[in-house]
Amino acid sequence: MKDGFTFGAIKKIKAQGFDAIFVTGTNWGFNKYREISDSMGLTWDFIHALFEDINTMWLEGDAYVKPYNRMKAAIEAAGANGVPIVVMHLSSGWHPPVVNELGLSRFDSLVKFAAQKNVIVAFENLRNVENLEAIMEHYANTPNVKYCYDCGHEHCYTKDVDWIEKFGSKLCCVHIHDNFGIQEPEQECTDLHYLPFDGDIDYKDMISRLDKVGFEGTLMLEVFNHCKPEYMNLSEEEFLQEAYERITRIAEL
Repeated sequence: MKDGFTFGAIKKIKAQGFDAIFVTGTNWGFNKYREISDSMGLTWDFIHALFEDINTMWLEGDAYVKPYNRMKAAIEAAGANGVPIVVMHLSSGWHPPVVNELGLSRFDSLVKFAAQKNVIVAFENLRNVENLEAIMEHYANTPNVKYCYDCGHEHCYTKDVDWIEKFGSKLCCVHIHDNFGIQEPEQECTDLHYLPFDGDIDYKDMISRLDKVGFEGTLMLEVFNHCKPEYMNLSEEEFLQEAYERITRIAEL
């Protein structure tokens, strides 16, 4: 759910059978959207913080202030609206800055602020393995820092890494979508966010691994209706119906 999302869209999501959603952004009238969601029994699992210019969090200078403030605003919005989790990216690109004390101090501040708001910060797997390993080690004993598993990112960026096994003890939420894996080294266009079963992710294996670590949270889709010509020919209701059928198939594996 992004800026410009309407009350009507929330109703369409609920009408197709969904029980939960996530939102992206800072706080563009979240309280109003939360009220109508609550009235329909539609829960908010997490807020996904914006991540533009996220690499500046690890660099000298003041450029980090904008992404920092956006992440802090997402935490503020989560606390104000009773949303338990804010999902964050650590970096972007194939060769981001390495984890360093300067960046850690900035994330430490956000994590401390989140604890004050009774909000969990969940870091998501992307391209870089070492950075996420370092940040999870740094916060190994921090109760309000957890992990968000993205199956599409695992498949197209780090296919040989079993992120669920690696951070299963910290797992609190998931992103589910599809793609065709890595076609060429460091290729940027593989993160397609297709509906499940329109790529070649092995969801039976994914569910098996989630079951192994005892995950009982929402199977949350992160799919786009503009990423495939066939989707763009569907109405919103038709796309949502298709999405619900796909995620139901996964849940039954």
